[in-house]
Amino acid sequence: MRAIVVGALLVLWSSGAAFAGPRDDAMAVIERWVQAFGSSDVDAITKLYAPDALFMGTGSRTVVTDPAGIRRYFEQALLTQRPRSAKVVESTALVVSDTVVVVNGLDVTFATRDGTTVENPGRFTFVVARRDAVWQIVHFHRSGVPGGGRGGPAAGPAAR
Repeated sequence: MRAIVVGALLVLWSSGAAFAGPRDDAMAVIERWVQAFGSSDVDAITKLYAPDALFMGTGSRTVVTDPAGIRRYFEQALLTQRPRSAKVVESTALVVSDTVVVVNGLDVTFATRDGTTVENPGRFTFVVARRDAVWQIVHFHRSGVPGGGRGGPAAGPAAR
């Protein structure tokens, strides 16, 4: 009997991901986003977005509403000034429902220009939703931290 109980506990423990809540699932999507950004993996990062996602990146001049536009944005953003990376400095998640999570936070992206690493502190919003058992980004917005982030008092998280 003891072996059955231990075996059942091991199965439950090893399948812990199956019991992750909406917050954990949404944060896993954002972790994959950071990894894809850091490896300049355009395919991986664009696959995280829902086909009908609303997107406004730091350099966007309009809201992007189609997968091809999101891909073009990341081709331009990630395939230049390499190596690239991103770091979430702080984030807060609001679980709206079992299928929708809003995540706001501060981050820093890094690029390389003329051999020098350039920091770009920003603020972001992700809305991550579960559709057909797959968690996807349905809304994304990122903007620079007011003050330009050049090392002054309003430089954002990188200066703290």
